[in-house]
Amino acid sequence: LAEACREAERWSARGGRTPFVSVNLAVRQVHRPGLVQEVHGLLERTGLPPERLQLEITESSMMSTTEEPVRALRGLADLGVRIAIDDFGTGYSNLAYLRDLPVTELKVAGEFVAGLRAPAADPGSRTDERILASLVSLAHALDLTVTAEGVETAGQAERLREIGCDAGQGWHFGRPVPAERILERVG
Repeated sequence: LAEACREAERWSARGGRTPFVSVNLAVRQVHRPGLVQEVHGLLERTGLPPERLQLEITESSMMSTTEEPVRALRGLADLGVRIAIDDFGTGYSNLAYLRDLPVTELKVAGEFVAGLRAPAADPGSRTDERILASLVSLAHALDLTVTAEGVETAGQAERLREIGCDAGQGWHFGRPVPAERILERVG
C-alpha cells in the first residue's frame, strides 16, 4: 500500500493524465483497527490525493458479524478514498450491503467474462452475457462504475462495451509492467 501510494504520487511529477492506483486489501487488513489512520498517514506522507487511491476488498471481507469493516470503509470514503468490491459475483454477498456501503466500483469476476470467449450463439456464453448485463444494470442503478476482470480478447472487450460495462482489465489491454511504465500505457 505504501509503495503503491509513493509510485502513484511520482506519476504526478511526470505531468499529463494521472490515473488512480488500485490496491487489494486482505481480509485481515479490513478487520484491523487503525486502518483508516494508517491510510490517512500514508496519504499525508506521500502527498497522494485521496481520490487517486482505490482500495479493493472482496465480498467475503464484508461477510462478518462485526461492524469494524463497515466503519473502516466509511472512514476511508470520508477521507476521499475510492472503494471497490473485487471479484464481485463469486461470493455470497448480501446485496443490501451495496446500497449501504460507500462503494464506488464493482469489479466483476473474470469467471463471467471468460464465458464471453465463446461465440455469442453459444448457450453458456449467452448465460454469462445475461448475468454480466444484470450486474452492470444493478451497479449502474446504484451509481457505481463497473470494471470487468479477466478480459483477454477484443471480442470480450466489444461484448462488454455493448452491455454497458464501464472499464475492463486483463491481458487484452496489456501485461503487468513496472510502475514507471504505466504512464506510457495511459498517455
